[in-house]
Amino acid sequence: MPVADTSQLISGVAERYASSLFELALEAGSVDAVGADLGRFQVMIDGSEDLKRLILSPVFSAEDQAKAVAAIVEKAGFSPLVANFLKVVASNRRLFAVPGMVKAYRVIAARHRGEITAEVTSAHALTAAQETELKAALKGVTGKDVAIAVTVDPSILGGLIVKVGSRQIDTSLRTKLSTLKLALKEVG
Repeated sequence: MPVADTSQLISGVAERYASSLFELALEAGSVDAVGADLGRFQVMIDGSEDLKRLILSPVFSAEDQAKAVAAIVEKAGFSPLVANFLKVVASNRRLFAVPGMVKAYRVIAARHRGEITAEVTSAHALTAAQETELKAALKGVTGKDVAIAVTVDPSILGGLIVKVGSRQIDTSLRTKLSTLKLALKEVG
């Protein structure tokens, strides 16, 4: 299966699961709490190579994944809704799509609150003050409250890449250096 088809499949699966979880969270009045638990699970994934391997590797059986996830959610103290959700996702062998589910849930919840979501890639983690300043700048440009999802990617060297809807602003040092390199090739 080509990469594009695989990413569309993951995206579709992630959106369906996230949408179902959002509906349940809305009924339970726990949209923000569920979002916080999903964010904590994403932090766990980002910080553990073993957990990444568990969710991405087809070597582990659904039973193994379900047992591991059950132990993780119990130890982490997730809400029953998120705990059950992650157990179902593991049982259905869909753990590989959890990062997409987290992202999709954030977008759905932000839309529900009347916010738009910006995907931000930074070379290093942003401080709370930097996030606040970025949100204010994006609100000035878009005219709406903006929820940001920050991804750290040291390969961009510095600056930010910000995606809001179909617009992208790339001030990364990597892009600037690539542009300079291309300009120097054209001159010489």
